[in-house]
Amino acid sequence: MKTTLDICADVGLQMLAAARPIARQYFRAPLTVERKSDHSPVTVADRTIETAMKAVLSRQLPDHGILGEEHGATALDTRYVWVIDPIDGTKSFISGMPLFGTLIALLDHGQPIMGIMDMPMLGECWIGRKDLGTLLGRERCSTRQTTALKDAILFATSPDQFKGDDADIFDAISRTCVDRRFGGDCYSYGLLASGHVDLIVEADLQPYDFLPLVTIVSEAGGRITDWDGNALSLASDGRVVAAATAQLHAEALDHIAKTRRQNVA
Repeated sequence: MKTTLDICADVGLQMLAAARPIARQYFRAPLTVERKSDHSPVTVADRTIETAMKAVLSRQLPDHGILGEEHGATALDTRYVWVIDPIDGTKSFISGMPLFGTLIALLDHGQPIMGIMDMPMLGECWIGRKDLGTLLGRERCSTRQTTALKDAILFATSPDQFKGDDADIFDAISRTCVDRRFGGDCYSYGLLASGHVDLIVEADLQPYDFLPLVTIVSEAGGRITDWDGNALSLASDGRVVAAATAQLHAEALDHIAKTRRQNVA
């Protein structure tokens, strides 16, 4: 007999099946790009994909809540809430860069228990389920065993994420690592879960940017929290640290705290 998580995983894959052809239809096609109140870009592709995904969810699991980037929230006080980002990496999407993804999280009483990341132009899909591991396709994922910042490859979507003291903190920690790279949007977290990079430090994210990644990273053996080491939730401040190992994660948090103290002093 299928569990609730099995049923929800099936629905998540149905949502992706509705989303993929829309993303592929609009990718590298002429598009009008609008700017939201925070100056981030949005297109008809973002909105159409989210509408299609919500239609699947409403049909299959009408008693579940949902938070979407483009069309807002419904029934967030229910036990099960879905958090979706139709196109994570819209700037990549409108630039013709295929490193954008569709993100889905399932929360149980506010805690992530499933995360899905689909890369429609690359044909890659990660799914992490609580206590069941993370899969890339049919292959089990495991993070690398890097334990020290000096040996770590660090990723961030953009240096422009970091403002004021956050910029100082990011610069200090990233230059401690063996290498730092920018770009990738959500794809970087898939690379971390699959053992190719070691550390991701970001700021100024929204719940639909990071909640789908929590289970993917943690079920592959990594750690992902806010900059203070707290579990990520709908109320998190958008600062994220994801690491391949608990030891690397702890060193990253210590480095962040040390830089903060120095800035205050």
